[in-house]
Amino acid sequence: MKKTLQWILILTASFLSITRCKSKSEGSETETIDSTSNAAPVSVAHLSSWNDGDTKTAITDYVRKVTAQGDAAFIPVEDRIAVFDNDGTLWAEQPLYFQMIFAFDRIRQIAPEHPEWKNKEPFKSLLAGDMKKVFAQGEMALIGIMNASSAGMTGAEFTTIVQQWMDTARHPISKKPYTSMVYQPMLELLQYLRENQFKTFIVSGGDIDFMRAWTEKTYGIPNYQVVGSSLKAQYGLNKDSVPSINRLAQFDFLDDGPGKPVGIYRHIGQRPVFAAGNSDGDYQMLQWTTTGTGTRLAIIVHHTDSVREWKYDRNSPIGKLDKGLTDAPKYGWKLVDMKNDWKVIFPK
Repeated sequence: MKKTLQWILILTASFLSITRCKSKSEGSETETIDSTSNAAPVSVAHLSSWNDGDTKTAITDYVRKVTAQGDAAFIPVEDRIAVFDNDGTLWAEQPLYFQMIFAFDRIRQIAPEHPEWKNKEPFKSLLAGDMKKVFAQGEMALIGIMNASSAGMTGAEFTTIVQQWMDTARHPISKKPYTSMVYQPMLELLQYLRENQFKTFIVSGGDIDFMRAWTEKTYGIPNYQVVGSSLKAQYGLNKDSVPSINRLAQFDFLDDGPGKPVGIYRHIGQRPVFAAGNSDGDYQMLQWTTTGTGTRLAIIVHHTDSVREWKYDRNSPIGKLDKGLTDAPKYGWKLVDMKNDWKVIFPK
């Protein structure tokens, strides 16, 4: 249980430390990609939010080479698999993973149905707004909140609730809808790859059902191309004998760290040729992608902009990037310098 819930343990320190940060207002088989290619030009119109430079060139040269018939680096369409982490890679992840905020909001919403929570921890402290005390209660308290926020729901009910939350909830610092906290340059990259016949997948440590509720509308990625952590589920019939899939209050699979290549193996069944991440939780996914044969590319979104977003890496309790930052040159992973590589961060 503890091993499969490592990402929840991180939250104990993160909420108390990150919320004090200032807001936005204040490998050998892998071919090296070069800038010379006789491949046909590929449209880069959808990378308009990327500044010209080594990172953008590495991406466009890679796509140009692997999509050019006759080029030694050519990759058949059926093998053009691109995987993307979600939190911190496609949308923001500060001051706390958004799904945890959803769970907190959900508990507050359904509290009238549970009068016993007024005197039961950790719900008592959460409802009183004493977040320091909530986190001080540790792992099992957070597990209890996560479980209670969706316990007894069918998959369809959970999807509806998540979609309603996405329509109404606002980020605690920017005051924007959470789906406005996505990265415009990454939206363009997703589209650019799809225009060049890549199939794009999300491979995230987040709850697979939570993401599937909104990823197609936000990213253009259908729910069957989302890989994530999951609770156990059970088939059953309701009182009217209507079949349903019911979410159980038990973890099933953690799609983070070494779990990501396993999730790719189970859900996609094919080794990616392109990968994007932002933290050490993506390390094994990037490693798995770039150590295969043929021409491959991996990028790491490095959070370097303390004005337009947040600046963090090695010492952050959320989205920690330490080992990946050190080993990026070893594997040829390209660092996306958010401050210098992106003209804009969020959609206008």
